[in-house]
Amino acid sequence: MTINLKDINKRWLYVAAILVLFPALYINLGLMTFIDDEAIRALVALEMKLSGNFIVPSMHGAFYYSKPPLFNWILILFYNATGVINEWTTRIPTTVALMGYAYTVYYYFRKHFDTYTAFVNAFVLITCGRILFWDSMLGLIDITYSWVTFTAFMVVFHEFKQERFLRLFVFSYLLTAMAFMLKGFPSLLFQGSTLLTWFIYNEKFKKLFSWQHLLGVAVFALIVGGYYLVYFNSNQTERVFEGLAQQSTTRTFIDQGWGKTIEHLFTFPFEMIYHFLPWSLLILHFIRKDVGSQIFKNNFISFNLLIFLVNILVYWASPQVYPRYVLMHGPLLFGVFIYLHQNNKGSWQYRTVEILFFAFIGVFLAISFLPFFMKNLQAQPNYLIKTFLVMIPLLITAVLFYKKPDSRMLLLAIFLLIVRVGFNWFVLPERNAGGRGAIVRSTSVEVGKLYKDKPLYIYKNTRMQPANSFYLTVTKGEIIPFCNDTLPEGAHFILDPSRNEDLDYEKKGQIFMRHLGQRYFDVGVFSSNQGQ
Repeated sequence: MTINLKDINKRWLYVAAILVLFPALYINLGLMTFIDDEAIRALVALEMKLSGNFIVPSMHGAFYYSKPPLFNWILILFYNATGVINEWTTRIPTTVALMGYAYTVYYYFRKHFDTYTAFVNAFVLITCGRILFWDSMLGLIDITYSWVTFTAFMVVFHEFKQERFLRLFVFSYLLTAMAFMLKGFPSLLFQGSTLLTWFIYNEKFKKLFSWQHLLGVAVFALIVGGYYLVYFNSNQTERVFEGLAQQSTTRTFIDQGWGKTIEHLFTFPFEMIYHFLPWSLLILHFIRKDVGSQIFKNNFISFNLLIFLVNILVYWASPQVYPRYVLMHGPLLFGVFIYLHQNNKGSWQYRTVEILFFAFIGVFLAISFLPFFMKNLQAQPNYLIKTFLVMIPLLITAVLFYKKPDSRMLLLAIFLLIVRVGFNWFVLPERNAGGRGAIVRSTSVEVGKLYKDKPLYIYKNTRMQPANSFYLTVTKGEIIPFCNDTLPEGAHFILDPSRNEDLDYEKKGQIFMRHLGQRYFDVGVFSSNQGQ
């Protein structure tokens, strides 16, 4: 019996995409050492758990003002549920949020388009380069935050369409409160700009002065204000809002200056196209005279584009922006892209995008043969089995991509997920073995074990790096505080030797630092009263 590849039903492709998603997200998820931002989130959650204080965040026992605590609470839930505190359990919330985010995209787009289009939108989000090969592997706030923020966008559109304004304001401000408790002030900007844009566009500006809107604001105030009321009982300081404000302005022209801002205005679009490949290539559909009329024929697509343009401006004008900060905007623009791609089959833009997608597939197919020729990849356990488990599905998917033009976007998404499986098996172990992160982790864990039942402090002006701090604390099982006063007699401490060259102390060990070249911090004890 022969199998006609053209006859493979789209339902089987949906099943294949979902099945390959799990190994793509979870193989070697906990392998790599934390980057700094991950370590901060994990350390703050760990110190909450160790101290029993779940209201006031801290790092090394000192108040931490940069983020509200909701994401830390989420991490603690996973730590408690698994009984383990490590890279794996810190990153699982990201993968869960990503799948929830993708389902939300599917759910709302399915209200306006067929199953295939909605499913493709969801998997385009998952398989854009920035998420698939970076953010989905990290225990950061941004995917969770983007999920909540995108849901708020969708609530505004769909409740507005039904003229259910009470539900619109209550639910969108509830989501805004959740977003604020994740990341602070940017959430208010998103809510305000979205409401203002859509209500003005639809000539309903006066509705923003209604009692329904006031009730929505009250919901936000009750949640966020309630938290800070409890917070100020433990730490009465205005610095908490200064810290949140600093996080929101430090990357803008206010802090970076006009020179960098003007340069960023030109480079930002190209940086985003690079980070969100291959799907960002669909931007070619904007190069047509009737693009505006096509978009504004569809009210939902119009909303997506307008809200994207209004909310992306603050990042476009901010010189120090990471791509993960704009992940909530991805489905808005991808939705417009996919809509245009499906409506313009046969155009030169459509043909060019298809050719570029073929080129992507060709490049990654060629890369899949590398383990046959590179000895460092052959050092991986069972490398032949892994190579064939990646290469054969890639070949099958590539053939299907050629044979089934009506399913090419979904097949490309499946292809990219298979590439991620290969990335997990071959690239991540290689990076882990050759990177400085492994020695940062191992030396910190070694010192943590050595001082598990002994007092240990951070000495005065020592600028700890977050990854070291997390591995020291989780291994020791206690908060390691800063000591700016006299150290207890016989106490051991961690210090930066380059900033304390005149101190007389006995070196007992060292931890290696990720960002200081080959530098390290010493672990020592004073040999005299000097420096205490």
